[in-house]
Amino acid sequence: MLKLKLHPNLTECGTDEAGRGCLAGPVTAAAVWLPDDFKNTLLTDSKLLSEKKRDFLAPIIKEQAISYGITHVMMSEIDEINILQASIVGMHRSVYTLSRKRNQNPDHILVDGNKFKPYPDIPHTCVIKGDSKYLSIAAASVLAKTARDAFMLEAHEEFPMYNWARNKGYPTKEHRAAIREYGPCKYHRMTFRLLPEQLKLPL
Repeated sequence: MLKLKLHPNLTECGTDEAGRGCLAGPVTAAAVWLPDDFKNTLLTDSKLLSEKKRDFLAPIIKEQAISYGITHVMMSEIDEINILQASIVGMHRSVYTLSRKRNQNPDHILVDGNKFKPYPDIPHTCVIKGDSKYLSIAAASVLAKTARDAFMLEAHEEFPMYNWARNKGYPTKEHRAAIREYGPCKYHRMTFRLLPEQLKLPL
């Protein structure tokens, strides 16, 4: 059973990201501030949920949350500042969006994982595997994953040869075979090792 809060007497939001390990597309972050009476027995780490269950949960989370924010950090920014920094930037921007929607900051931020930079004026706690321990982080993981998948489905319509409808930009054999055949496109992260042999690919 996932917990609602780390600090029962504080208002808390959870934040998480999706797509760090992908070769293409943005890294997408979300932050979710849940009410104290929120309950959902289905909600857990998005990686443990089927696509159908994630798509079912996402609108419920958006409707029942006090506030939420979702941010795409695009490929050019990932290439400029690296994927870890881009993930943190995305989580910061998502918390900012959440706070602006509410016109109020939560008292505390729960962060999935062990890497984060202090957010202005709000203390945080990093929680390893937090998306399987706290409902707000799990909710953020679902919103980040569903938003990113939607982005990749649109990108697939533009570049169907990579089959992002199925692999969502992750480094599958199919995806890498398509990169080898067609080269990279504008959605690829050029600082990533797109092919195991590290070929210099034409743009």
